[in-house]
Amino acid sequence: MDAMPTWALALTYFLHMLATVLWLGSLALLSLIVIPAMRRSLDIKSQSKLMAAIQKRLDSLGWFSIALLLVTGMFQMSANPNYEGFLSMSGQWASSILIKHIFFLGMIALSATQTWWLLPSMQRAMFRQKKSSNMEEIEALQKREVLLLNLNLILAILVLAMTALARTA
Repeated sequence: MDAMPTWALALTYFLHMLATVLWLGSLALLSLIVIPAMRRSLDIKSQSKLMAAIQKRLDSLGWFSIALLLVTGMFQMSANPNYEGFLSMSGQWASSILIKHIFFLGMIALSATQTWWLLPSMQRAMFRQKKSSNMEEIEALQKREVLLLNLNLILAILVLAMTALARTA
């Protein structure tokens, strides 16, 4: 296979970094700034409405970023001289990249859980709450949401750490 042109490789690196900043930045923003501020200043019902609106917008951005990371990451790996094949464990670079990808898959699983289980559950709970005014279910789901976001942020930090470790190889 011919080497990838420099401009194409630079473009894949740029798009990969852009997707990383968008996805991980939104996780950090939610976990470290929005949720703590929201909890101090809004009642539980307003918190749920605000988070639903934020997540609706961030969901599409997050899944687009994941797709972009997958595509650009494959090009970058194939162009890297350290890449020796699928599941090759020879050297620090390969080990770091493999561990990074395991963490990345964990992030995808957490995001999928949030998108296709937690958010629909919250919407149903909010609909039921209008009839019964019982906030317990919504509060429990919000705690799960915060837990998933924080776990995802921890995995994101580990992904970045593995990337840094791979770059030193």
